[in-house]
Amino acid sequence: MIKAGVIGATGYAGVELVRILLRHPDIEKLTLSSVSFEGQNLVDVYQSLYGQLGIKTDGRLVTADEVVEASDVVFTALPHGIAEKYADYCVKHGKKLIDLSADFRFGLDEATFKKWYKKDWEFPEVHKESVYGLPEMNRAEIRRSRVIGNPGCYVTSATLALLPALKADMLETDTIIVDSASGVSGAGRKTTETNTFCTCGESFSAYGVGAHRHQPEIARNCSIAAGKNVGIVFTPHLIPQSRGIVTTVYAPLSAAGARRIAESAHGTDAAAAVRELYTDFYKDEPFVRVLPAGMSPASRNVRFSNYCDMQVYVVHDGRMLEIVSTLDNMIKGAAGQAVQNMNIMFGCVETAGIDFVPPAF
Repeated sequence: MIKAGVIGATGYAGVELVRILLRHPDIEKLTLSSVSFEGQNLVDVYQSLYGQLGIKTDGRLVTADEVVEASDVVFTALPHGIAEKYADYCVKHGKKLIDLSADFRFGLDEATFKKWYKKDWEFPEVHKESVYGLPEMNRAEIRRSRVIGNPGCYVTSATLALLPALKADMLETDTIIVDSASGVSGAGRKTTETNTFCTCGESFSAYGVGAHRHQPEIARNCSIAAGKNVGIVFTPHLIPQSRGIVTTVYAPLSAAGARRIAESAHGTDAAAAVRELYTDFYKDEPFVRVLPAGMSPASRNVRFSNYCDMQVYVVHDGRMLEIVSTLDNMIKGAAGQAVQNMNIMFGCVETAGIDFVPPAF
């Protein structure tokens, strides 16, 4: 049995962690903190949890230090640049940490982190202990790790969409276009001018064009998968719904990739040949669903679940691969993936606590 703690329990990702860990069969105790609501009770902030806390936690929001002391594994759902000190303490005291910010997403590449997040590392040594927490890429490393950098939500949808094709060396990698749309919860719980109802309701808009912080993370993952530099053009959009991400990737096929598809298709359905490649690649992954022909990914079909659904197409006269990928940004894009990483780290059943069936509507 595991004692878990959440620092930042009143943010959207933090409270989703609480909701998941409350029903996790291997969690015996849950300790919570929130700077904004310290001394209060989580139920005072989220009334939906009234009567649901059970014996794992009384819902009191204590200090972050108390969370670390009481826990075997600490989840940090905090703004960027804060988790390092907690990770350093956890490593030195035999505990584990899973961070949902960007602090541990770039391996030992401090320069890239500093460029995009405008901050130096304060504890550079602890980064040597960290592993990038995308199970479909790094399961073996996650199993041995003590610090996890949980991936970004856009990044998860884009990386999973591209992994099979990149691993198979089917793509031209100079310029791959990643076009994504996210629900408003991706902006966090704090109200700003851009995420009020009057601003984003009945509206669909691009933001952070050419400057979004997830771009270098996507490019890094793709370059690792391909074994060479991959150029990513990433454009995020805000859609007027509470949660969910839909990503469409446009990737030019290499001559060898197009020839391989044509040979596999035997002159019939090229998309079916690619779909077979993707299905085989993800056959042992419990949370990636490559949809059969005729089914299109939709954010409503993965809401409140840890699934990533995808469909593949061969377009532009057989010269381009188009992949549509969707997930719940708060679950597979944040809290659910963090718990999936915990399950791997502690040798639990990987699907434990996150085997949600998506609602039908």
